[in-house]
Amino acid sequence: MKGTAIADFVIFPPRWSVQEHTFRPPYYHRNCMSEFMGLIFGNYEAKAEGFQPGGATLHSTMTPHGPDAQCFEMAFNEELKPKRVAEGTMAFMFETCMELAVTEWGAKTCQKLDLEYYKCWKNIKKHFTGPAH
Repeated sequence: MKGTAIADFVIFPPRWSVQEHTFRPPYYHRNCMSEFMGLIFGNYEAKAEGFQPGGATLHSTMTPHGPDAQCFEMAFNEELKPKRVAEGTMAFMFETCMELAVTEWGAKTCQKLDLEYYKCWKNIKKHFTGPAH
């Protein structure tokens, strides 16, 4: 498709998060691109537990994803003032408009696929209400 990036690459280094009065972690979303994200060292800011250095996630096109329940609660309740984030960590993301898939080895043979990954969102509490209908 004309005007669509074939690939993007980003590093999530230590940095200042300066926005105020807003939810800071990567928001819940679906993409028109596939995201392959990995952690080189440290802890990833949107997954409080279970994402180890050397680990990776693949969210294919239009797959919903975002911070885990623990990360959400911490961000929802913290004081919203400028602060440093991602100290002592290094994560990356490769994003492409091409469909990415896990190989047979990655899905089954290596036995490292987290079959309970979806549970990281299971305990997210409802904090927002829409207009009364």
